[in-house]
Amino acid sequence: MWKNIKATTGMKLRCKGWKQEAILRMLENNLENAEIPEELIIYGGTGKAARNWECYDKIVETLKNLEDDETMVIQSGKPVAVFRTWKNSPRVLMANSNIVPHWSTWEKFRELEELGLIMYGQMTAGSWCYIGTQGIIQGTYETFAALAKKHFNSNLKGKIVLTGGIGGMGGAQPLAVKMAGGVCIAIECDEKRIDRRIAAGFCDEKIKDINQAVKMANSAKEEGRALAIGVLGNCADILPKLAKDGFNPDVVTDQTSAHDELKGYVPAGFYGDSLKEAFKLRKERPNEYIKQSMASMKNHCNAMIEFNKNGAIVFDYGNNLRGQALKAGLKNAFEYPGFVPAYIRPMLCIGRGPFRWLALSGNPDDILKTDKAVTKMFPDDDVLSNWIKLAEKYLPWEGLPSRVCWLGYGERERFALVINKMVRDKEIGPVAITRDHLDGGSVASPYRETESMKDGSDAVADWPLLNALLNCAAGADSVQIHNGGGVGIGLSTHAGMVVICDGTKETDERIKRVFKTDPGMGVARHADAGYGEAIEVAKKSNLKLPMVK
Repeated sequence: MWKNIKATTGMKLRCKGWKQEAILRMLENNLENAEIPEELIIYGGTGKAARNWECYDKIVETLKNLEDDETMVIQSGKPVAVFRTWKNSPRVLMANSNIVPHWSTWEKFRELEELGLIMYGQMTAGSWCYIGTQGIIQGTYETFAALAKKHFNSNLKGKIVLTGGIGGMGGAQPLAVKMAGGVCIAIECDEKRIDRRIAAGFCDEKIKDINQAVKMANSAKEEGRALAIGVLGNCADILPKLAKDGFNPDVVTDQTSAHDELKGYVPAGFYGDSLKEAFKLRKERPNEYIKQSMASMKNHCNAMIEFNKNGAIVFDYGNNLRGQALKAGLKNAFEYPGFVPAYIRPMLCIGRGPFRWLALSGNPDDILKTDKAVTKMFPDDDVLSNWIKLAEKYLPWEGLPSRVCWLGYGERERFALVINKMVRDKEIGPVAITRDHLDGGSVASPYRETESMKDGSDAVADWPLLNALLNCAAGADSVQIHNGGGVGIGLSTHAGMVVICDGTKETDERIKRVFKTDPGMGVARHADAGYGEAIEVAKKSNLKLPMVK
């Protein structure tokens, strides 16, 4: 039975310790920010927080009764066991969507899902680390900032970015482009999503006529004015039309749910009021829906290639559109690069990635105080300082007040220790620290994070598994291993983690270990692949890598 879940705030405990309470509040926060809360779907097509409402209720009940030396085991959104472990062991261990490699396909997954044996965890949905659109906003901003630095002399002022998909992940795009000084045309087939982004401050305008949107974007471009426009329509219809009409955006990308051809992507011809027809087709004739979806993705991707030929900067934003188009018969689908090799890999090499934290008290002042702390700690990091200023100006609070910023190896440990001391000194309430699964050593995804690795190790999945094992050994409070997030079943393996800052000295020791092991695996992974930046960081920080000279 559906419940309207909101994250609990304040300092009163329902559980037997802050570790368990924090994890419960993170689960609630996922659902407060969910795309389809009645179905437990958080974002990304079908990324869920629990397998069903019966499982959700049992998870809550178990967390409330979990002892400080017990660990709850979650198998694809279902609590299957509680074991006595150690006080410094994780309170929760999760595995989502994992299938033996030979059978790791959407077809087998859907068969198992129909039997009630599995659920799709996406990345931060099934690990209860989602914090709304604000969780991905800095990564999106960092990507567009890196693009601007590489191609346009530092910012996107006077540039038009054409993209699609403004759901749970893609919803960060319009604001990120605006924060970088540019004009964004974001196409979305679900009008409710556009309305939601406008209400939250992530988008400025809703337009139903693409010609009007182009005219508005060109005017803003000429004026050098930043603007975020949400256009109601379908990318598979609109992008081919714009390419044929000779429209020349400066940048083209996409964040539709292309990873899932049945329950994610919406075929050409369906948007707005006709979405109901699409959902009916999806339910009653799934094979026909998939056929139309794959054909649409082929045309969608081909239009992006045409924009690239006409001079636009085009990149894949990690939703596997190119892979799907290739599967549909578009032989040159990979003619444009993915965002990681194009813009992000140098940061991953040095262990720099999405460090995020939640104020478990629900008090926004706790986040604002930590904002001051992090900018004071790293005064020479202009990107970080500028980001915090922009975040405080533009970002709304979504559920539990939270923040994300990209920090490197060594920096995460230092800042986490400061946060824990602030909790200990009662300057702020308890804080949960986590990250996206998109990080240096926590993912193997050949169409995204590990695309075009220097040593050809794109598909080696040992690294995220080792990351999870190591974080367990180091004392993280929650550790997760997932399959398929972002790009689809069988196409990625990734891991997540959580550390709860309760102010204790014991947590200081956890922090000193977990925030070395977690980003350190990213440095080790890239140093092993031969990246000079990673090798240099390892040498400077005395990270022991036996096989790296």
